[in-house]
Amino acid sequence: MRLEYLVENHDYKNINEILSLEFKVSTRLKNKLIRKNMIFLNGTVCDTRNNVTIGDNLVVDLSYSEDNSNIVPKEMSLDIIYEDEWLLVVNKPSGIAIHPSILHFDNSLSNGVRLYFDKISLKKKIRPINRLDIDTSGLVIFAKCEYIQECLSAQMKESIFEKEYLCLCSGLFNKKSGTINLPIARKEGSIIERCIDEHGKNAITHYKVLKEFKNYSLVLCKLETGRTHQIRLHMASIGHSILGDTLYGTSSSLISRQALHSYKIKFIHPITKKEIELIANLPKDIEQCINF
Repeated sequence: MRLEYLVENHDYKNINEILSLEFKVSTRLKNKLIRKNMIFLNGTVCDTRNNVTIGDNLVVDLSYSEDNSNIVPKEMSLDIIYEDEWLLVVNKPSGIAIHPSILHFDNSLSNGVRLYFDKISLKKKIRPINRLDIDTSGLVIFAKCEYIQECLSAQMKESIFEKEYLCLCSGLFNKKSGTINLPIARKEGSIIERCIDEHGKNAITHYKVLKEFKNYSLVLCKLETGRTHQIRLHMASIGHSILGDTLYGTSSSLISRQALHSYKIKFIHPITKKEIELIANLPKDIEQCINF
């Protein structure tokens, strides 16, 4: 697990420029790499102030061990959609939290990933990149090192990282596709619920109706921003709450949780620079509603 750069021209004058401009390594991570003696120029430990010349070989070793004892390992069946040296992508079932908490201290998805990391001898912190509500199913990506976390977080901020969801919404839409641009804020007096608020954070959801049933619709939602409860709140705000969403809508006889699924993610692999597109098929409870 390392970054490597062969100096072939005079684009960069020192190691700091290569790390900052070529690899987009943050100052915080650069300082950590220096402290750990993980930067090598032509096989010799160095720091970022060293100048470089044509023919020099720079290596950044990211395989150092990290303390991940804050996450208790737990045996869990993981539906792994994609994995390489740098990334792990899991199809999360509904009913499981991503992070440990007081209520989910040892049975969150991160607990299962921690044990999986132990099995493959990867001594790294557990770093989920995208987050899903406990009852939302679908794709969750875990970075296997701090550098990958930085890269993918930057792609999210720059809207390079694309996220698409499938959901079942109440009612039939008059407008079969559109964009919801309504700011979202934390609801006063609640630590969970959000609300539409002109003083909130910018939130944009693009939607398209894919299929209609008697009194509900299958909808594809593409996020331009990633606010907490964004799709759930935006759909409810236009009168089409997600089936089974008791926080922003009502319960449903068709499904026992909010019918929301993280269906597709698309991003640029930080190392290979190739586009990665991953899809997680609909879970049975949502699929049954479509084939009802």
